[in-house]
Amino acid sequence: MTLENLGYTDELEQFRTAQKLDGFELGRVVAEHKERYVVRTTKGEFDAEITGNMRFTAKGREDFPAVGDWVALAAYDSNFAVIHNIFPRFSILQRQAVGQFGEIQIIATNIDYAFLVQAVDRDFNINRLERYLAICYASKVSPIIVLSKTDLIDEQALDALLEKLKQRIKGVPVIAISNETQAGYETIRKAIKKGKTYCLLGSSGVGKSTLSNKLSGRNVMRTDAISQSTSKGRHVTSHRELIVLENGGILIDNPGMREVGIADASGGLETTFDEILSLAEQCKFKDCTHTSEAGCAVLEAVERGEIEQSSYENYLRLEREKNYFESTVAERRKRDKQFGKIMKNYKKDMKRKDH
Repeated sequence: MTLENLGYTDELEQFRTAQKLDGFELGRVVAEHKERYVVRTTKGEFDAEITGNMRFTAKGREDFPAVGDWVALAAYDSNFAVIHNIFPRFSILQRQAVGQFGEIQIIATNIDYAFLVQAVDRDFNINRLERYLAICYASKVSPIIVLSKTDLIDEQALDALLEKLKQRIKGVPVIAISNETQAGYETIRKAIKKGKTYCLLGSSGVGKSTLSNKLSGRNVMRTDAISQSTSKGRHVTSHRELIVLENGGILIDNPGMREVGIADASGGLETTFDEILSLAEQCKFKDCTHTSEAGCAVLEAVERGEIEQSSYENYLRLEREKNYFESTVAERRKRDKQFGKIMKNYKKDMKRKDH
C-alpha cells in the first residue's frame, strides 16, 4: 500500500516539506472510535491518539482528526502511534450536531464525491435529497444520486421516480441500482476513479453497507435486514470507515443518518436552489423573504407552476434552519468571548493578590 493508493497528492507533499514533518510517519485516518483513531500508513495500520497539546489547544470538533484526514504521527510500537499534526483539508463534509445547537459534526474530510443513497421502495424523499445536496455543495463535494433496491418496484414506477427527480434536481448524475440483480453496478463502478475519495450518505437500511460490501468485494460492513414492523433499517454501521477498492477508488461508509441538520451551508443552498436564487434577483425588494411580499418573482413563479410548491417550501425550511444555526453560532461565540474576558480579569486579579 503506497500513500498514493490512499489519495496522497503533490499539495500534501508540499505541506509536509514546508512544515518540516519529514521525521514523522504519514498516514490517513481510516476509522474513528471516540477520540481513538485507526491510521493506515505504508507500514500498516496503527491505533492512534492525539497529543495532549492538540487536545488542549482545540477550539472545537473541527480541530480533532476525522475519517479521511491526512496526519503526521510518531509510531511507538508495532501498532500504537501518536498523532502530532493534521494536514490541511480540501473538503469537510459536515452537518449540525444532533441535539447540540451551534455545534458542528464532521462526517468525513478530503472527500471528492458523495453517493447520496435512497431506496426507491420506502425511503425516496426529494426534500431530503435537497438537504444532502446543500451539505455537499457547501462542503465542496460533488454529489451523485444513487437509487437503490430498484428490484422492489416495476420499471414504470422507476421511470416515474427518475422523471420526478429530473424535474426538480438538475445537473446531478443519477444511478439506479439493485443489490439483488446487480443492475446498475457496472455504471457505479465506472463512476469511481482511481485515487479519488467517495463517501456514502443516506438513512439506515437503504443499502449503503451492502453497496460498500459489493464494491469492495468483501464483507467489510455487517448488514441487517429491515425491521418488518417499522420498515426502518437498523443502525448497523456505528462508525465511519475508509476502504480502498480494487479499482483504486477510496470509499468511506457512514452511519445511517436520520437527522441531517444544515450547518454553515454558505453557498450550499444557493447551488441547490439556484433557480429560486436567480429569480430572487428580480424581486421588487432587495430584502424580499419570498413569503408574502408584493412583486416577489419567486412567489409568482410558484403560482405559475414554474417552481414546484414542495421545492419552494423546502427551500424556506432549509433557509430558516441555516439562519437559526448561524445565529446560534454567533451567540455561542459571543458567550465564549465574554467568558474569556472574565477569565482574563480573574487571572489579573489573582496576580495582583499574589504581589
